[in-house]
Amino acid sequence: MMNNNSMIKNILVVLTSHADLGNTGEKTGFWVEELAAPYYVFLDAGMNITLASPAGGKPPIDPKSADESMQTDATRRFDADDVAQQALATTVKLVDVNEQDFDAVFYPGGHGPLWDLTDNQTSIDLLAAFIANNKPVSAVCHASAALLNVKTPEGEYVIKGKAVTGFSNTEEEAVQLTDIVPFLLEDELVKRGGDYQKVADWTPFAVQDGLIITGQNPASSALVAEKLIAHA
Repeated sequence: MMNNNSMIKNILVVLTSHADLGNTGEKTGFWVEELAAPYYVFLDAGMNITLASPAGGKPPIDPKSADESMQTDATRRFDADDVAQQALATTVKLVDVNEQDFDAVFYPGGHGPLWDLTDNQTSIDLLAAFIANNKPVSAVCHASAALLNVKTPEGEYVIKGKAVTGFSNTEEEAVQLTDIVPFLLEDELVKRGGDYQKVADWTPFAVQDGLIITGQNPASSALVAEKLIAHA
């Protein structure tokens, strides 16, 4: 097991490439804060960050997360950061990513991952490889969906019996997308045997169980990043 932060130097961040909010005609993508806050936790700790996505290139931003009311110090820093913006505009294609090049992986949320990262075999294989090689995997909010179909070599779901969290049913209800999303994340985590945990809506909450680190909502993203780099 890793026993200090110095073992984690290279972090892979996997973003969604999915832009359509079901059949509503509205747009989705990744939630800016859920990339920006962890990005600076990693960067300020001296980590090398590589951004990837299924389609490569610039991933779609959830327009709601770009609203002025949703901005934080981290998102403003990210918007003004030319290096970060260049990295975002040129994400690596997920199929070109090699687990051996990284020490850990982080998946930011937004509703997009529900559609394109839940059943993405490249992503599933990548996460399985990280876990098989004793490297931590992490996700926040809706991106916990990326863990749903990852299995152990024995064929069990990796989250079975593990403490996990992700966007809750009550939070989905609060944003009035219960009937739009392809599934309710909380329900699916439970169905796969996950020990689903949550706190009050919109409250920062992250949980670590072995190599798996998950956060409940956008406010939890920095907590997940901190747990990831402190992984021991």
